[in-house]
Amino acid sequence: MLKRFRKSAASAAGSDDQPVSAAESAGDQGHRLRAPSRLHAFNRYEIKYLVDVPEAAALREEIEQRLDRDRHSGDAGYGIWSVYYDTRQLRFYWEKIEGLKFRRKLRVRHYGDRFAVDDATPVFVEIKQRVNRVTQKRRVCLPYADALRLCDGRQPVEHDPSQRAFLEEVLDLVLRLDLRPVAVTGYQRHAYLGRDADVGLRVTFDQRIRGRDRDFHLGADAENRLIVPAGKSIVEVKADERVPYWLTDLSARRNLQVVRVSKYCQSVEAHGLAPRSIFHVPDHDLDPGRGRPTVLSEA
Repeated sequence: MLKRFRKSAASAAGSDDQPVSAAESAGDQGHRLRAPSRLHAFNRYEIKYLVDVPEAAALREEIEQRLDRDRHSGDAGYGIWSVYYDTRQLRFYWEKIEGLKFRRKLRVRHYGDRFAVDDATPVFVEIKQRVNRVTQKRRVCLPYADALRLCDGRQPVEHDPSQRAFLEEVLDLVLRLDLRPVAVTGYQRHAYLGRDADVGLRVTFDQRIRGRDRDFHLGADAENRLIVPAGKSIVEVKADERVPYWLTDLSARRNLQVVRVSKYCQSVEAHGLAPRSIFHVPDHDLDPGRGRPTVLSEA
């Protein structure tokens, strides 16, 4: 039986893509809608496209006429770094590849400069799961040291009472399935938010998608490799109920093709932890000397 968790002060709530303070949430309706409690949970439909970087830039220009730029994006976007946990047999990877109607994965996620991460840095411990066509994500914000104590040390951590059930679920998963860090992913994101009739809509553009299969500390000065070709961007549409007609028309006019792609699976396959799947995004930017994805030494 799991040990009873200790009670603690509350930790910050966050949006689905970026942590925000209470003051920020109070002044931003979109963030308030996406941050209803300290245990943040939401359901949504997700559609992904793999597009060339120039096409993504043109698409962003059109998107900006109808959607608001996420306040965290700026001109350069923002970084997202995640450590994914899995079993020795890569259970979560194979559930994705086999397309199970119910599947989930555990990760620890940081937004921003990874080299600034220390024990006190706020990170998110997340369970992301798929139930039929709906994606559900639940997460809590913890200091990085507590996230590591929970997921790597397999120990209870101090928490707000509202977080207890979720943290017990994380600890149960880690202990029962013997989860361990398997892969890291990182990328630069530009995000856009719906307004008026499109509240709840979110469109993201991810580029320079890279990863590694070791040195799992988020702040490690470690080598990363491209896991998606440098000339490609993953565009993702996230909607609470339906994708607006103007956006489906836009994707049809630009002949965007829906793809099944997982950044976690890309990292697993790019580093030889599992065979290439039929859903693998082919790399065209290989190092001829080693036949492996191009090394990126920067953050």
